[in-house]
Amino acid sequence: MTHETVDRTDSGLLLPRYRPDDTDAHPSLLSPGYKSTVLRSPRQPLTYLPQRLTEVTGPLLGEGRLGELDHDLTRQHDGEPLGQRIIVHGRVLDGDGRPVPHTLVEIWQANAAGRYRHAVDNWPAPLDPNFDGVGRVLTDDRGRYRLVTVQPGAYPWKNHDNAWRPAHIHFSLFGRAFTQRLVTQMYFPGDPLFFQDPIFNSVRDPKARERMIARYDHATTQPEWALAYEFDIVLRGRESIPFEDEDDDE
Repeated sequence: MTHETVDRTDSGLLLPRYRPDDTDAHPSLLSPGYKSTVLRSPRQPLTYLPQRLTEVTGPLLGEGRLGELDHDLTRQHDGEPLGQRIIVHGRVLDGDGRPVPHTLVEIWQANAAGRYRHAVDNWPAPLDPNFDGVGRVLTDDRGRYRLVTVQPGAYPWKNHDNAWRPAHIHFSLFGRAFTQRLVTQMYFPGDPLFFQDPIFNSVRDPKARERMIARYDHATTQPEWALAYEFDIVLRGRESIPFEDEDDDE
């Protein structure tokens, strides 16, 4: 989400704030290497629209909106999905390192073969009948979240010659209303496709790019069951994670 970071109120709301000095930490809305941004990036200067009472009071997000298995993408069907089971966990923090509690964290991803359950994704990789690729969870009082899923596969996307997207999981964070949304992506360490991915490389600051790469967590890895990755999300400040245009769908 270019040019924006967020302020956190005492009630835990995520409030966007215009920050022109954050442009190196967030991808530009116009990133020519990512071809679709040429068509949809704004051609006029961005205008800050303050959030008023109607934007921050509804529709509300909370525990009642979550299903019993929303946090575990491997148990949402009668059968188990194919692929390496993984635990993804971390914290949502503000710029001062304080936890952001009761924030809705949503994810969506491709299956282990690199295919989304989506009508326009029809490249010749198998669909998994036991995997939808979507999940969500609320952070706890200490800003922690935990999700169980499978390792996504890489997939082609025709942005350039022999273009393959690195394995990644999309993250969407909400405050207490749908207008308070931030979007980013989590990547996996050591991926050989980083060098040619224009979405990952649209973040100009190399240190900021590194903050989008999860850390393998052997202490949380469960023997004979699942690998674990830790991915902390910092909303603003020097250590903030890069956020993207929420219209990005790849």
